[in-house]
Amino acid sequence: MSERLPPDSETLARIYQDMLDGYDEELEMELEDRIVDAVARQQGTAAGDADREARRHYFRELFRLQTELVKLQDWIAHTKQKVVVIFEGRDAAGKGGVIKRITQRLNPRVARVVALPAPNDRERTQWYFQRYVSHLPAAGEMVLFDRSWYNRAGVEHVMGFCTDEEYEEFFRSVPEFERMLVRSGIKVIKYWFSITDEEQHLRFLGRIHDPLKQWKLSPMDLQSRVRWEDYTRAKETMLERTHIAEAPWWVVQAVDKKKARLNCIAHLLEQLPYGEVQRDAVVLPARVRNGDYIRHPVPAALIVPERY
Repeated sequence: MSERLPPDSETLARIYQDMLDGYDEELEMELEDRIVDAVARQQGTAAGDADREARRHYFRELFRLQTELVKLQDWIAHTKQKVVVIFEGRDAAGKGGVIKRITQRLNPRVARVVALPAPNDRERTQWYFQRYVSHLPAAGEMVLFDRSWYNRAGVEHVMGFCTDEEYEEFFRSVPEFERMLVRSGIKVIKYWFSITDEEQHLRFLGRIHDPLKQWKLSPMDLQSRVRWEDYTRAKETMLERTHIAEAPWWVVQAVDKKKARLNCIAHLLEQLPYGEVQRDAVVLPARVRNGDYIRHPVPAALIVPERY
């Protein structure tokens, strides 16, 4: 019943701050390190000195880490590495946010994101791991799974989408499946994003009150609130039974979204012995101009109206 009550002023303020964090995502797409200070000065009337300094520090660290991610990408492509990074966690834990920051400035041909929908009727009859195998990386690729085969240990088990026998078979199979991936030369890195009951409640309220995020709420998300304790038990069992030396779990404290992003990216970089790849200097060739070349005007009917 508490989630149907109108939020109090403190909760509304936190929802508003969460919305600002979401809009910051767009700023991050455009900001460059050289203008961070100027942007912070412009925001001075709306934020205190501590907030401005925290935001400056966040952007500086994010850009620094993203520079390292570009180096990592070049190293993966140059040395033909194969990397799988799995992101798991409760709904609204911030998995998509960190994936966005990791891939923001990378080549999508090298760093791919896989976010599979629920299996269709045909896929339900296949070997459980089969639909994931086709998305595994080739040489020179890093694949980021926004949820993964661990759906069976979480939502499928909690919501009754698999039998107890299928659930137990998953735990028998997944350690050997991941060991097989590692033996084949694939580096497997697994992250669990951890948030509190209160924080998930707040983020769901934020989605309800933010028209740009309402699409993120599904009936399954709402059920995760009802079944919080069931998901907790499922998570604990999953970590206990699938934490193996070849592919260990790493838990990211994710109540503070910005800190979680920085901590996760910094840790990811530490998992791979990458180095800077030396590149040949790029020389822009001169444009060839031909005397008989005539550029024809574009018909006015094809021009997009300039409303801005």
